[in-house]
Amino acid sequence: MQSTIETLTQITPLEAELQLRSKCQLPSVDALKQLMRHISGAIFPHFFGTDMHVDVSSVYAILRDQIACGIAATQQCQPTSEAHNLALQFVHHLPDIKQLLLTDIAAVTHNDPAATSGAEAVFCYPGIRAMLHYRTAHELVALGVPMLPRIISELAHADTGIDIHPAAQIGPYFAIDHGTGIVIGETAIVGHHVMLYQGVTLGARNFQYDNQGHPMNIPRHPIVEDNVTIYSNTSVLGRITIGHDSIIGGNIWLTHDIPPHSRITQAGQKE
Repeated sequence: MQSTIETLTQITPLEAELQLRSKCQLPSVDALKQLMRHISGAIFPHFFGTDMHVDVSSVYAILRDQIACGIAATQQCQPTSEAHNLALQFVHHLPDIKQLLLTDIAAVTHNDPAATSGAEAVFCYPGIRAMLHYRTAHELVALGVPMLPRIISELAHADTGIDIHPAAQIGPYFAIDHGTGIVIGETAIVGHHVMLYQGVTLGARNFQYDNQGHPMNIPRHPIVEDNVTIYSNTSVLGRITIGHDSIIGGNIWLTHDIPPHSRITQAGQKE
């Protein structure tokens, strides 16, 4: 038993290379789950708050501590005095996050006859939960917060089956119908009034590598312009552009640009 413990506590060369050990306190998944509960209550106090009380102080306190952990871990325990300012900036942006989420709720209720009300969308639709996490995580990306955005987005991924990278750029009035299996990559750009059905992938077609053989983080995901609908199980791959006011049918593999006002089906392209 003791030998097993000693073996597990030794830092292997691969662990060191992958930065899997740290002398600093790492971010806490449980604390970030709690953070998202507080953010849900702050944005939708009638639904998730306590007696309609907006508790931004808890959002600030948890986020400040978790930002400090993320910065310390990524900077080898350097001072993390900026955690206070970053957490405060995030709190000041909560009204902006709420306004964007309200447009997403409006888009869902407008596009889905099964949604009887905005309240039902907030309580029941996985797409709204995924967007709450995405828009929170995206704001943290914009502030330059390390680690936390990916953890927050993966919490929603685990709960909903919707995988949205927090660095993706998604405009207002974004609607997700059903949602299971949707994937939106890091460098994707999505305009306003876009609707995706289950199983849609906005992904990369291939990668470029640097001289050391490492994949390069360059734009590699699609651009989807305004007023586009993409139906279920369609894969849109590479740095291509789907022109505005287009409809892409289901079960399509798309790797080339599509002009505005296009209609793409398995039977062929209609412009």
